[in-house]
Amino acid sequence: MPRDLSHRNAALLLAFCAICWSIAGVFTRHLERADGFEITFWRSFFCAVAMIAILAWQRRGNPLVPVVAMGWPGLFSGFMWSIMFTCFMLAITRTSVANTLLVLSVSPLLAALLGRAVLGNRLSPMTWAAIGLAGFGIWWMVRDGVSADGLAGMLIAAAVPVAAAVNIVTLKKLQADVDLAPAVLIGALLSCLFTLPLAWPLGATSNDLAILALLGVIQLAVPCFLMIRATRSLAPHEVALIALLEVVFGPIWAWLGAGEAMPPATIQGGLVVLAALVGNALVGRAPPPAVARATA
Repeated sequence: MPRDLSHRNAALLLAFCAICWSIAGVFTRHLERADGFEITFWRSFFCAVAMIAILAWQRRGNPLVPVVAMGWPGLFSGFMWSIMFTCFMLAITRTSVANTLLVLSVSPLLAALLGRAVLGNRLSPMTWAAIGLAGFGIWWMVRDGVSADGLAGMLIAAAVPVAAAVNIVTLKKLQADVDLAPAVLIGALLSCLFTLPLAWPLGATSNDLAILALLGVIQLAVPCFLMIRATRSLAPHEVALIALLEVVFGPIWAWLGAGEAMPPATIQGGLVVLAALVGNALVGRAPPPAVARATA
């Protein structure tokens, strides 16, 4: 097992992961033919290829050995990854991006509640305030695009924060004994299996494949692999809160790289989310568990 990172370094590493996740939107704007399920399939395919290479390099041998060593916890975590990889794309084909992002904003709350129930994590009042403030910030960012249409898509989108919270808590509870990094490979393979029938026939151009290969490696495999390392030193709600940086940075890259307009509400809401994250980082960490005083 690799040595745990300090809390500060783990938070910085996870912030880097969130920035990597946030590049998906701007790169998909430059695709020529691939769309919908085909994007998900190829992205997951290249993620799987990258994870095989990472595991082979990490273990200096057969990359399947650590996959088998995970046992059922790895399969469970891999299934959670596959839900996250797949359901976001399913959701945005059935409802608006604004609706989808609004549903995803509940992830820190779910992670906090599940972490409290399963791990006994206590949250400070500042952390509860940060969770609420971040959710409000995302609502402010997308409020003009939120509608009552696309209920099915919103229900599908709800699977993403649920799976994310369950996966984060699983990582925290079990990875002291089991290396769950290879579960990202399982998730990518399952996502390929789920989406290939829906993506067929494949029509991606060579330019599309180059972009999707970059996304599979830089936007999925590497940050998901590193995120597992970061979770060892962070509470579940901290992981989910920092991951919201993906929502903040996504519109910025689309503005810079694809010329998309960035309304004032997007900037204002993003600043609110950032304020919530900074405030929580400075004063909102959960208090340490009480230690019973020894008695004679």
